[in-house]
Amino acid sequence: MHIDLTGRTALVTGGSRGIGRAIAERFALSGASVIIVARRQQVVDEAVRDIHEKAGARVAGYACDVADADQIDRTFERIAADFGSGPDILVNNAGTSARRPFDQLELDFLRTDLDLKLVAAVRFSQLCLPHMRKQRWGRIINVVSITGKTPSPGSAPTSLSRAAGIGLTKLMAQELGPDNILVNALCVGLIFSDQLPRMHRLEAPDMPYEEFLAARAKGIPLGRIGEPEEFANVACFLASDAASYVSGTAINVDGARSPVT
Repeated sequence: MHIDLTGRTALVTGGSRGIGRAIAERFALSGASVIIVARRQQVVDEAVRDIHEKAGARVAGYACDVADADQIDRTFERIAADFGSGPDILVNNAGTSARRPFDQLELDFLRTDLDLKLVAAVRFSQLCLPHMRKQRWGRIINVVSITGKTPSPGSAPTSLSRAAGIGLTKLMAQELGPDNILVNALCVGLIFSDQLPRMHRLEAPDMPYEEFLAARAKGIPLGRIGEPEEFANVACFLASDAASYVSGTAINVDGARSPVT
């Protein structure tokens, strides 16, 4: 299926590396103008340059700590001024894996995770709504995790934040449907990203990295860890007119790893 996003503008948070960058690149290759938001300006600039060279599309990047609501507001003002309006497509992707046993879960650690993964998604979505409502067309994709459906021991606060993200998706889809704004969640399984080396250091530092990856892949029915581009393909479909009757879903992109649909 050929996906054409020509004439659309997409904003991807956490878009400088990993899954976010793959989504930004896939959108640009499909004809969209792309806005990348991430914390470090140097990494943002590198991603902008590389994606523009590959796709030839308009790509802009902004450094912003999305866990800071004031920074979000200031950054969005710059984006609206530079592009003349808000984006047509929003991908709330910023986040990282944060895990503690429940009895060691400090409230400040929980609040920080919620600010990064949930509150930022709420704020960016609210800022995008006026433009989307005015044109009666919008796509919002919340990148969450399969742990939001099936929490494992020691997975807080991520599993809590991601479950809230799925609930947010359902709520937004119900309220924004009359404005033709479609809202869906994509649930990450094991995808190659910067998080895998961090997981290796935390969980099995004495195990060779390749053995660690092979051990993790054994728990996946497809027998392998996913590629960022495979995740990005699903996001691109949801962002397009081809998905015009898909809203309120939480789709697993996990190689059948999760027992819950």
